[in-house]
Amino acid sequence: MNTVLFLRPTESLTVFLQQLGRGLRLSKGKEALTVLDFVGQAHKKYSFEERFKALLSRTRKTVELYWAINDQRLFQELMDLLDYQYLKIDFVDKPLDRFGTVYPLDLYCSYTFDQILVALGKHTEQKRSSFREGALYLAEKNLDVFFVTLNKSEKDYSTSTMYQDYSINEELFHWQSQSRTTEESITGQRYINQPNNGGNVLFFVREYKKEATFASPFTCIGFADFQSHYGSAPISIVWKMKESLPGFVMKKTVKV
Repeated sequence: MNTVLFLRPTESLTVFLQQLGRGLRLSKGKEALTVLDFVGQAHKKYSFEERFKALLSRTRKTVELYWAINDQRLFQELMDLLDYQYLKIDFVDKPLDRFGTVYPLDLYCSYTFDQILVALGKHTEQKRSSFREGALYLAEKNLDVFFVTLNKSEKDYSTSTMYQDYSINEELFHWQSQSRTTEESITGQRYINQPNNGGNVLFFVREYKKEATFASPFTCIGFADFQSHYGSAPISIVWKMKESLPGFVMKKTVKV
C-alpha cells in the first residue's frame, strides 16, 4: 500500500493514527507513502509537515506535502484514482435505522471495540467501562449487542468459548450464547422471546482477534430477529438479519 485516501472526518487522534498507520507499514520496494487528505481544512500557516514528521522520529524518512490542485499531473492522477475506486464500490453505508441519528454507527462499516462502546454510551467522558466480553446487554435501551470473532484460535480462546458463529446465508446467522447461558436463565429467555418482548439485537463481527499486533476492528452487520434455537449452555440460535448481508461480508462470515 503506497497511497492512503482520507475521506472520514475524525477528531480522534487514535483513529487518525490508525488510518495513517496502515499506509506507513513497510514493504519491499515501497519508497514512499502518498496521503490524500480531503478532510483536513488547514490554515496556510499551519505546518502539517511537522505533525507528520513527529511520527517518523529517529528515522531517516522524510515527509513532503503537495497541494494536488496546483499540480495538473497529480490532479489528473488523483481523479483517475477516484474514478477507479468509485467503479469498485459495492455498497453504500447507511445509518442504523432503529437508532436514527442518535448513534454514529453505519451498516457494514468497521469500528474499534472502544469506539462502539462510546457510540452506545457504555464509555462516557466521566466513566470508562471495563467491559471486554462478547455479549453486552443495555437494559435501558432493551438492546443486546453481540461481538463475534469468526475465526477463533486455541491460543486466544478456551475450549468452552470456541463458539460456532457463522452466516448460513445472506439473511440467517448462526450464533452461540455464552457457555453458561441456559434456556431457563433470564438471559436465555430474553434471547428466545426477543420477538415478543420488543428487544433489539445488534451484531458486530470480525474475522480474527488481531491484525498483526493490533486488535482487529469489528464490522457492524446490523439488527437481527430471533428465528429458532436448540441446545442449552450454550444455546445455539439462528437469527434473521434485518438487512441482507452483502457479498463482501458473506465472504468473511460464511462457514467453509
